[in-house]
Formats: sequence, C-alpha cells, structure tokens
Amino acid sequence: MQKVISFAYFTLLARYLGPADLGKYYFAISFTTIFAIFIDLGFANVLTREIAKDQSRAQRLLGNVLGLKLPLALISILAVLGLINILHYDPFVKILVYISCISMVLDSFTLTFFSTARGFHNLKYESISSVVFQVIVLVLGYGALLLGAGLIPAMAALVLASLFNFSYSLGIVVRKLKIAVKIIYDKPIIRHIIDISWPFALFAVFQRLYTYLDSVLLAFFAGDVQVGIYQIAFKIIFALQFLPMAFTASLYPAMSSYWQNNRQQLVISFERALNYLSIISWPLIIGVLLLADKIVLLFKSGFSTAVLPLQISMVSLFFIFINFPIGALLNACDRQRRNTLNMGIVAAFSVILNFILIPRFQAVGASITVLLSNLLMFILGLAAISKIIDYRPFKNLMVLLKSLAAAGIMGALIFFGKEYVHILILIPTGGILYFYFLYLFGGFKKEDIGSVLKSFKL
Repeated sequence: MQKVISFAYFTLLARYLGPADLGKYYFAISFTTIFAIFIDLGFANVLTREIAKDQSRAQRLLGNVLGLKLPLALISILAVLGLINILHYDPFVKILVYISCISMVLDSFTLTFFSTARGFHNLKYESISSVVFQVIVLVLGYGALLLGAGLIPAMAALVLASLFNFSYSLGIVVRKLKIAVKIIYDKPIIRHIIDISWPFALFAVFQRLYTYLDSVLLAFFAGDVQVGIYQIAFKIIFALQFLPMAFTASLYPAMSSYWQNNRQQLVISFERALNYLSIISWPLIIGVLLLADKIVLLFKSGFSTAVLPLQISMVSLFFIFINFPIGALLNACDRQRRNTLNMGIVAAFSVILNFILIPRFQAVGASITVLLSNLLMFILGLAAISKIIDYRPFKNLMVLLKSLAAAGIMGALIFFGKEYVHILILIPTGGILYFYFLYLFGGFKKEDIGSVLKSFKL
C-alpha cells in the first residue's frame, strides 16, 4: 500500500511539474539521501540482528545506538549544508535541499526505532506507519501544488510526514515494547556495536552511492530534465521493490535465528525466497517491457523519451529481487564483511560506468549502469552463498524456467492484444494467465499459496 500511494503521488507530481521541476525535486531528495547513511552507519541492521538473538538487551543496545547517532546527525547536517553551497547550485534547489535535510534526520531516528521493533519480529506497526506517511505526503504535498504554492511547500509535506513517523515509531518502542528510550554511553557495548556495524555501514554507503549518485551525476552532466526522465524508470523500479523489501524484512530476523539453531531450515527458507521472488518478478518484467510506451503516457508527453530507460531498467528487476534474500542471508550468517566487499566492488563499478555512460547516453546510460551493476551483485552474492550453506541451485533453476515459460505465454497475449484491449483489462488478464500456466507447469503448489497467505496474517 505504501508503494502504491508513493507511486501515485509520483505520477501526480510528474504530470503537474514536468521533467525539469521534477528533476529538481528528486535531486534534493537524492542528495540528502546519500548523506543519510552517515547518521546510521549500519546501526539499524545491528539492532535488528542482535535484539533478535537476545531481546533482553534491547534497551541497552538502543540507548547506545542513540548516543552514537546524535553527533553523527549534527556532522551530516553540516556536511549537507556545506557541500550544497560549495557546489554553487541554484538558490531554489538549495532551499529544497535544506528542507529535505530535516526529513533526512527524522527518518534516520525513525529507522532506529523500527529496527528495534523488527528485532521483536514485529512489523505490523511499521507497516501502518509507512502507509500513513505516504498518505500525509500525498494529501499535503499535492494539495500544496493544486493551490499553486509550489515545490517548497510540497517538500515541506515530507517533513511533516517524517515528523509523524518519528513520533509514532518512538511511541511504539515506549508503549508497545515497553522500552525506556534514553541515551546511554556504555563503552564495552559501543565498542561491540562499532565492531559489528562497520561492515553494514560501508555496505550502506556503497549502496547509497550506486543507488542515488546516478541522479546527482545526471543533474551535473545532463541537467534537470534528464533527471526527471530517469526518475520515471527509477521510481517504477523502486516502487516494485516493496515485494522483496517486505519479504526480506520479515525473513532477516528469522534467518538470524535459523543460523544459530536450525541450518536445514535456513536453506529451505532461502530457496523458497528465491523461488517466490523469481515467480513474482518475471510477469512484472515482461509486462512493463511490452507496455512501456503506454505506461509512460500516464505522465506527460514530455516524458516520451523515458520508454527506453524504463525498458532497460526493468530487465534488472530480476537481479534486484534476488539480491535481497542473498544479501539478507550473508548478513544473517555473520558474513556482513563479504556482503560489504561485494557492494563496494559493485559501487565502484557503478560509479565508473556512470562517469562513462551518462555524458554520452544520459538517462539511457544510467539505466544500463543499473542493469549491469545488479547483474554483477548477483554473481558475487551467489558465489559467496555457495560457501556458507548447502545451496541447491537446480531447484531454483527449474522454477525460473517455468516462470519464464509462463511469462512468455502472458507476453504473447499482451503483445497481440495491447492494440485492441484496454490496458486496465489487459494487465489483470495477463496476470491471471501467467499464474494459471505457472500452476499447470508445476511452478508452485497449493501449499505454497497457503504458506504465502499465512505470512500476511497479523
């Protein structure tokens, strides 16, 4: 729901603003998002993993993490304000960055509180908060635009939504989890947190660089219009990531527990995760590839050049989906250093490719970089997994082939029917056809449906 509302808001923004102003809006968000990681430095993953192992330590772990984050937040704010002024950006863009910086800080502490709740295997309240956050942004942000107030009040809507999220997450920790929130400086615990968090921190730095630096480089090399064009592909891909993100959020603490107590169940859970995400990814990939021209029409005519970047980026969706459980397994099995090394290699590869391809191909070059970077991450991650667990790739390969076959049949329907059938009818029909043939091919069984439905029960 959160991603659906977020994408709906993005669509309204794109239709209202056009490529240039949309590019300024998302440049400000991308710029501050890169710096946000220097506030957390991997502490969120540490909280979830360590609390999942021993919930009695939750208060002391949380208190020491808060003690570490306060000075880091101040340093990050000064870094954002200093760099945006050194780079001599347009004064209007600077104001957008200043406002986005407030959200950056609030969201970082919200992440800390919800990471604590994840350690208790509780995702319900975070899910509720995510939806309400997007509703606030949609109503206040788009309302401001309709009233002619402009981009600055629209960006301020993000701050109000972040303030709600911060207050709500703090209330969950205090009232529901019964954890007293206070700053603690316990040197042995701080040393322990830093010792195990630095690989997570480096991973997050590398991840942010290769996820958001492309928009910053596009603004530098090609201008705001190309940032707006690229955001069509980026936001669609980002919106679809709610599936592996939600799946992995619930899977990660379970993997941490299985690594300690049940290695056989760990392998089973990992293989099922790959199967489910493979099954989900391919109809999305084929559908968007064939309907990209019609999907872009949801925005404005000025976004017609976004078709090719969208198609290229969509091919990477399979690797993006699969990389989530691979990364979660490495972190859960105390292989965060290897996961960080992989991400560092991919980040360097991505930055180099962006410097080469963006000046020449602009938004298309950034999309090619996304595809090749995620492919490389998949290869590196799979090589590491085989050394940790008794992974049996043949089972996943068979499901992959069945998914491709069913997606091919669905694709034929879309290809021949898109000129005669309305897209709102064609998409659900294609989805039903895909899952029907996948079931016939043995890609999933009745008990798999029950297992997935059970996981959604509160």
